[in-house]
Amino acid sequence: MKPTPAVVGPGSRRLAGLVAVLALSAACPAWSEPAATNAVAAAPASAEPAARLLKFSEFFVQPIGERGLVPTAALLAAQGQQVRIRGWMVSQEEGAADYFLLTARPVRLSEHADGDADDLPPATLLVRWPPTLAATPKRHQPGLIEVVGTLVVGRTVEPDGRVSWVQLQLSPPPPPPATVGQRSPA
Repeated sequence: MKPTPAVVGPGSRRLAGLVAVLALSAACPAWSEPAATNAVAAAPASAEPAARLLKFSEFFVQPIGERGLVPTAALLAAQGQQVRIRGWMVSQEEGAADYFLLTARPVRLSEHADGDADDLPPATLLVRWPPTLAATPKRHQPGLIEVVGTLVVGRTVEPDGRVSWVQLQLSPPPPPPATVGQRSPA
């Protein structure tokens, strides 16, 4: 039985799973409703087109040849587009405040023991938190998750020295629905 991924991002029909990762209960009491990894909650309908599912296997041409890793046409065509990607959040001893890493399989990094010699697969996605959530404390989210955002293809170097070739910019989560008798924030 395949695990049902949690979904986050603009235009998505479901929002769950990463709520626990965002630790929004500490940052915003209105978002502190308990959520299981695979729980599904309705998000507002949107006029945006559905985000295309992009798989880790579509990142680089297989088999790897003399020129090393070569991006696929599918990856390059998704540049700047809204995409959905399913994977596992990398468990890190020292996670960055403004991003996390997503891979096609569960991975645990031991920065103290391994230093820069990590075991990340070549098709690793660097997922950037929205600026409004970058300073919010976050925890590792176990299990399969799905993220939705704008894809960026190209080499970037983070302030902590991490180099990535494929990034996804998450959009801020939608505001919580107003309850009866409660005003929505203006």
